[in-house]
Amino acid sequence: MRELTVKDAINEALVESFQNDKNVILMGEDIAGGKGREEYPGTQDSWGGPFGVTQGLLTKFGPERVRDTTITEAGFFGAAVGAAMTGLRPIVELMYVDFLGVCFDQLMNQAAKMRYMFGGKQRVPMVVRTVVGAGFRAGSEHSQALYSLYVHIPGLKVVAPYDAYDAKGLLLSAIQDDDPVIFMEHKRLYMKTCHVPENMEPIPLGKGRIRRPGKDITIIAIQRMNLFAEEAAEEMAKEGIDCEIIDPRTYSPLDEELIFESVRKTGRVIVVDESNPKCSLASEITSLISEKCFDDLKAAVIKITAPHTPVPFSPPMEDFYIPSTAKITQAIKKLYHG
Repeated sequence: MRELTVKDAINEALVESFQNDKNVILMGEDIAGGKGREEYPGTQDSWGGPFGVTQGLLTKFGPERVRDTTITEAGFFGAAVGAAMTGLRPIVELMYVDFLGVCFDQLMNQAAKMRYMFGGKQRVPMVVRTVVGAGFRAGSEHSQALYSLYVHIPGLKVVAPYDAYDAKGLLLSAIQDDDPVIFMEHKRLYMKTCHVPENMEPIPLGKGRIRRPGKDITIIAIQRMNLFAEEAAEEMAKEGIDCEIIDPRTYSPLDEELIFESVRKTGRVIVVDESNPKCSLASEITSLISEKCFDDLKAAVIKITAPHTPVPFSPPMEDFYIPSTAKITQAIKKLYHG
């Protein structure tokens, strides 16, 4: 059985997409070695971005399709929108999601709105790969989980895979999609491994996944939070509490019916989201459940999120900032025992 890391699964999806469609291109900062590689023989294609995800692509597909850019996100994101409108399928890398501010207009007012403004006649088939998440000791400006900022914008599709299987299958779908897709990769999951088949089919966007079936409590976990939810569910199983874990995987569109089916079955819900609490995915999902499944609830929905502060640099403070297995187990006991 073949095991891949999330990092290698994403690389494999990129390679296969390049091979299957000559219109797929990639651009971003330091994705192929950076400037000055002529002065340092042997370093070409050695970087592959800050986490090495795109290593090897320049060698396989050449500089016309794999392009290093200058540190000008506003410029090369605008170029990607134009490229998508004229027939290419650009994959553009935003090195960290925290840098969203410098290219937000290109995504919010151009990529997201083109199909709508042109009456459905104009496609913008582009993918934005970006890195999210705390726990890497990278400080406040490289550690945020800004899922909800993208989900708020109509016209953007938003994907956040947890494991290597989902990372490959969802990225294959994202690259084939005719709308702009934000593909959010958690830096603390890159080396997580799982089984990924050799000839994998794309996973449809908008379809969630039941990671663990259960009957007593529903835990809806956002990306890396699935790790802590699984640990908490294993621990609570020893006490006879059967938790179901729902991983939405795609947040726009959101698989609402999968969530509602689980809530109707268990009547008790915990939503675990690493992002800040105000206007978060946890808030949105909790609101939907309260609106659509109120009569099925046996108790109020519990949200577990980061506090409404920037991500701390201090390791102990950063660990406290991130939702944990212990916080989830406490919430499970509170919901189950009242």
